[in-house]
Amino acid sequence: MKYKAIVFDWDGTLMDSINKIVESMQYSAKYLGLPTPSFEQAKDVIGISLLPALKQLFNIQDEKTARDLVHTYKEHFKGHTQLISPLFSGTRQLLESLKQRGYILAVATGKGRQGLEHNWHHSDTKHFFSASRTADDAQSKPSPDMLQQLLSELNLTADQVLMVGDTTYDMAMAEAINMDRIGVSFGVHSEDSLRKHTPIAVIHSLEELLLHV
Repeated sequence: MKYKAIVFDWDGTLMDSINKIVESMQYSAKYLGLPTPSFEQAKDVIGISLLPALKQLFNIQDEKTARDLVHTYKEHFKGHTQLISPLFSGTRQLLESLKQRGYILAVATGKGRQGLEHNWHHSDTKHFFSASRTADDAQSKPSPDMLQQLLSELNLTADQVLMVGDTTYDMAMAEAINMDRIGVSFGVHSEDSLRKHTPIAVIHSLEELLLHV
């Protein structure tokens, strides 16, 4: 085994939640009377922690407006049950295979802790992961803070861990500490954008990850 642990991003990497996230951002804008972002504009900030993502998306400096957006987004996202967020095809099989091979698995996500726990509960996947960091626990991506905290908790070095994610923010935070990284092409950012951060590979299905570990 080349690595001892694999850290996954969540949204857009293991869970197909992009449409629901974008719709919730657009709803929040309309509800608060702000210009509604396009699908691509909203999609582009997925991966950053929610507060800085919404500040960037709406170019907002005012803290109260930003926090109103966060509150509206979270309430709508939680209550919007018509639009589901399934795991990507092959997610469960991949996690089972990696655990059987002896890998330690972890999550580094821009979601809040409550959102991750909710997704874990409804997808019955929490038991696969030994550690996690969320927007409530660490600085937002692309800061490497999440990864550095996970390395400390797991008592591992960056060369013993692989980061897997769908955004340039995932790639940049791993690149900042010389951690190997693999991009997935079916999430938020394009393959060309991901390759700018020199991943060891960009994969087009989760099953392909098994060829690189």
